[in-house]
Amino acid sequence: MSRRYIDQLGTRHEQANGPVRIVSLVPSLTELLCALGLTNQIVGRTGFCIHPRELTRRIPKVGGTKTVDLEAVRALAPTHLVVNVDENLLETVEALRTVVPSIIVTHPLGPLDNLLLYRLLGGIFDCDAQAEHLCRKFTAAYTGSTSSTETRAAPARVLYLIWREPWMTVSRDTYISRTLAAFGWQTWASPRAERYPVLHLEECRDAVDRVLLSSEPYAFREKHVGEIERTLPGVPVDLIDGEMVSWYGPRAIDGLHYLAEFTAARTTMDQKGPQTLRRNCPPTA
Repeated sequence: MSRRYIDQLGTRHEQANGPVRIVSLVPSLTELLCALGLTNQIVGRTGFCIHPRELTRRIPKVGGTKTVDLEAVRALAPTHLVVNVDENLLETVEALRTVVPSIIVTHPLGPLDNLLLYRLLGGIFDCDAQAEHLCRKFTAAYTGSTSSTETRAAPARVLYLIWREPWMTVSRDTYISRTLAAFGWQTWASPRAERYPVLHLEECRDAVDRVLLSSEPYAFREKHVGEIERTLPGVPVDLIDGEMVSWYGPRAIDGLHYLAEFTAARTTMDQKGPQTLRRNCPPTA
């Protein structure tokens, strides 16, 4: 009997047989497919799928995550399309259902969902051994990074900003928020229902202990720190590597180590110096 694998929408997928041609519309999943040893089976990617560079640069682009060139995808004749609920538009997926035999929908909502993700793609594409290898690495990193008191912040309320003009943040039911929560950072609770709500900075006065400026999707830089400080005086502001916080797949393993170091550095800085020094402590590379 063939094995079946269930994606985020409850769709059952058979293990792939015969030639496999994958189009990935999610940067972190493209990186995961490469880590599973499937680079030669990836026939299309988005322009944001840039890791690992030496492998992805050889794969044809089919637009952006939300600006997919449907004709380009059709021309590649994929057997499988890999998408994500947050990253890709529903209308894009629906438009491609008639031309792609298998569409795999993902939606990790917390760090431990990486284990399910590794096994889902590893099972469908017959690379279980590689998937289990990633699971072991992730489990070791998660246990080591989140169990130590040295790598967890004292409970703190943080505003994690992902966009400017308008300001946008993340809701607490997102992968980003739950990953930060594993290290003691509790994201600001928006009164709005959106997963990525727009806000006014003034709403966060006396409601947050720290602001984190992500490097993606908006490329926040040091010049934006002062803008935040003028509206939220006395609140430390830090730049943070968005890939290390928001990407699932193999980068999530590195992300756990990054966040452990980042948290420990901020905790030490909070204990030693004034808020002006906290801001100038750069993100861990």
